[in-house]
Amino acid sequence: MNETRSPIDLAITRPDDQTSLVEPSFSGVLSFARRRYTKSLDGVDVAVVGLPFDLATTSRPGARLGPRAIREASAMIAWDRLHGWEYDPFERIRVIDYGDIPIAQGNPERLPDAIHTAFAKIHRAGVKTLMLGGDHFATYPVLKSVAAHYDEPLSLVHFDAHSDTWQENQQTLDHGTMFYHAAQQRLIDPARSVQIGIRTHNPESHGFNVLSAERAEAMGTDSVVQFIREKTAGNSIYLTLDIDCLDPAYAPGTGTPVVGGLSTMALQQILRGLRGARIVAADVVEVAPAYDHAQITALAGATLAMSMIGLLADCHA
Repeated sequence: MNETRSPIDLAITRPDDQTSLVEPSFSGVLSFARRRYTKSLDGVDVAVVGLPFDLATTSRPGARLGPRAIREASAMIAWDRLHGWEYDPFERIRVIDYGDIPIAQGNPERLPDAIHTAFAKIHRAGVKTLMLGGDHFATYPVLKSVAAHYDEPLSLVHFDAHSDTWQENQQTLDHGTMFYHAAQQRLIDPARSVQIGIRTHNPESHGFNVLSAERAEAMGTDSVVQFIREKTAGNSIYLTLDIDCLDPAYAPGTGTPVVGGLSTMALQQILRGLRGARIVAADVVEVAPAYDHAQITALAGATLAMSMIGLLADCHA
C-alpha cells in the first residue's frame, strides 16, 4: 500500500488538504476532524489552533484540557459531510490542524504577548484561525492579533452565559473582564457587536447589544440571526463561543455552568443562519472535560466548531 494513501493516521498521512477521507473514529492519530497536522502555512486557508490555557479562570479549572477533548470528539463526526451545508466545506477550503500554542505556565504575565505573537504569525500569512480553548481569556490576545491584521475595530459576535465585560481599573488575567478592555482599546466596536445567551448580572452593558438567553428564546432563532446581521452589517466579525452559552443539560463539562441556557439545536440554527457574514476568525472555549459526561460537552464543542468551519468556508467563496 502507498503510505501516503494510508486509510489511517490521516493527521500525518493525508495527501490533500481539500479532501474528506474517512478514517475509523476509534483509532489513529488524533487531530481536529482528522485534518493534517502541520506547522506549514503554505496554501492554507484556515488553521485550527489549540490554546490549552486556563490560568484566568475564576471558578473551576480544567479548560486547558479542552483542545484535546474537542479533537477527540471531532473524530466521531469527521466521517460525514457537515450537516446543513449543500457542499463539503473541507473541499472548498484548505484546513489544517496547527497543533497547540506552547503555554509557559510558570510565567503567566508573559502569556498574553506570547499568544498574540503566535497568532500574529498565522494571520500575517493570510490564514484565518479557529482557536480551541482554553478559558475565555484566551480569546483576548487572538482578538488583538486579528484586529491589528484588519486594522479596524471588529464586530464581536459572542455566545456566552456571561458578558465578560465586568469593569476593572487595572487589566488582569481574568476571563470575565477581557471584553471590557477590548472595547476600551477599540479592538472591537460594542455598538456593532452582539452578545447572545447572557444570563448573569452585569449592571453595565458598555454599549454592547445584549440578548439574554430568555430574550433569544422568545425571539426565535430566525429573529436572532436577523438581529446579529443588522448590528454587524458590513463589518469584519470575530465569532467567539463560550460553551457555557449552552444550558448545562447540553454542556455540563465547563468551569462556570449557568442554568437556563440555549439548546445545542438552537445554537446550530443560529450559526447556520450567519452564512455569508464576514467572519474573519472564530473560537470555541471553556470546554472542561473533567466535569463532562459521555463527552457531551466535547461533542457539542466539536460539532459547533465544525459549523464555524462551514461559516469560514462560506465566507471564503
